[in-house]
Amino acid sequence: MARSISLLLCLLAGSMLMVQGGDPTIFSEWNVTYGTVAPLGVPVKGILINGQFPGPNINSTTNNNIVVNVFNYLDEPFLLTWNGVQHRKNSWQDGVQGTMCPIPPGKNFTYHFQVKDQIGSYMYYPVTVMHKAAGGFGGLHVNSRPLIPVPYDEPADDYIIIAGDWFNKGYTSLKRILDSGRNLGRADGVHINGKVAKGDGKDEPLFIMEAGKTYRYRICNVGIKTSLNIRFQGHTMKLVEMEGSHTVQNEYDSLDVHVGQCYTVLVTANQEPRDYYVVASTRFTRREVTTMGIIRYKNGKAGASFDIPRPPVGWAWSLNQFRTFRWNLTASAARPNPQGSYKYGGINITRTIKLANTAEMVDGKRRYAINGVSYVEPTTPLKLAEYYNVADKVFKYDNIADEPPAHITKVALEPIVLNMTHKNFVEIVFENHEAAIQSWHLSGYSFFAVAVETGRWSPEKRMNYNLLDAVSRHTIQVFPNSWAAILITFDNCGMWNIRSEIWDRHYLGQQLYVSILSPNRSLRDEYNLPEDVMVCGVVEGMPRPPPYNS
Repeated sequence: MARSISLLLCLLAGSMLMVQGGDPTIFSEWNVTYGTVAPLGVPVKGILINGQFPGPNINSTTNNNIVVNVFNYLDEPFLLTWNGVQHRKNSWQDGVQGTMCPIPPGKNFTYHFQVKDQIGSYMYYPVTVMHKAAGGFGGLHVNSRPLIPVPYDEPADDYIIIAGDWFNKGYTSLKRILDSGRNLGRADGVHINGKVAKGDGKDEPLFIMEAGKTYRYRICNVGIKTSLNIRFQGHTMKLVEMEGSHTVQNEYDSLDVHVGQCYTVLVTANQEPRDYYVVASTRFTRREVTTMGIIRYKNGKAGASFDIPRPPVGWAWSLNQFRTFRWNLTASAARPNPQGSYKYGGINITRTIKLANTAEMVDGKRRYAINGVSYVEPTTPLKLAEYYNVADKVFKYDNIADEPPAHITKVALEPIVLNMTHKNFVEIVFENHEAAIQSWHLSGYSFFAVAVETGRWSPEKRMNYNLLDAVSRHTIQVFPNSWAAILITFDNCGMWNIRSEIWDRHYLGQQLYVSILSPNRSLRDEYNLPEDVMVCGVVEGMPRPPPYNS
């Protein structure tokens, strides 16, 4: 019966290919509209989903099929991405402009994908223009199946913290600033779940806890450009999961959560019953900004103390904290292979790619580049051009070298696509020669974050890699004048985005795509183009290529 229901729902959505056996389907219908929001008390035009800011949370279980019918009631194209969902064999649903046409105003598109072999805390957000600065974001949870135990007791409740920096100018003004070649400057403040506590004793609580019980908090930084330090007044946090991987369960007084990252922690209500603050502070900014939300104990009799815990200082503290994160090798969890292999440290590296980010001026305007090329969004999604066999009309493969140039004399403005060999084991080194922290995300995959260090990378640095229990994750920070190394098996066919999560940098060119093609043109490696997919650009009106048959 469950199989019939899943098939029926996906037939209604316009595609059968996304259904996997009898796994349950979660169906949602979302209306994306403008609305007035005021996270910092200043009214601004925001983006709502079903009238909500932040948007609704998706609560799913490993291998669930997720169907979301998105109606775009904005006056410009719109697209959502599912940050951290791997979309096995299915980059068609990743929700980025390199794989999908944006949803036109007044139209709808139905995403249908499976959270195959995944657990953990994730989020979704808009990728079109600067929409992310206006809302349209929310949480996406993937719970373990009942037969797969998690390495901790069932919590009393499950809460989400969607935090981020916020600009009162509004997203259209931010876009104009970037288009004119200027910098965004610093954010006006920080919100927690779209709110800021005033501290006047009249704040409504964000969360309720009962003395003696333990609660799960899923913490995501959905901001534009600012790392955040999160802490719970009077309480410690036990880190249990990070971007889809169970971690060694260390206790922390505070955690640095960089843009695009999600952590899961356990907090035990072991203090005097009263109100407490959950606190978020900006990191690595000239002016520290702190915001708070109320956590209320049941039957508590006092307000929160104004003795607010201070955030750490400097990025060396954050680097040292990164080094304490370890993968929990004893925990049961859904894992795709070979990415889930415990033996990644013994696999031979077949290719090394160094990606160096730089800030450049092109025709008097600011651009951000990778190895001397600044990405420009084509009118035809890269994946569609590739599938229709007209890639040469839209982009060139391997138009950046695996080694960044010693000197950049001129920045090219064009799409960046790296051609990867299916199932090769690749080392990617992110080099940050700038004074600002970076945050990089890879869609479609988890990678092993084996090292983050200061200075310049060289092959001898491999001696310092964690080749045993590095956390398998999808986003990694790179500190100023530092580098980060990741190891990954490119076994998931499709067109996948490597992007800066610092959104002004993303908007102005700091992103690229990797193409992994099925060597056998087989459904075992990649799904066919969905029947209901939107087409645009040079492929519009072209006959659909023959599908894979096996």
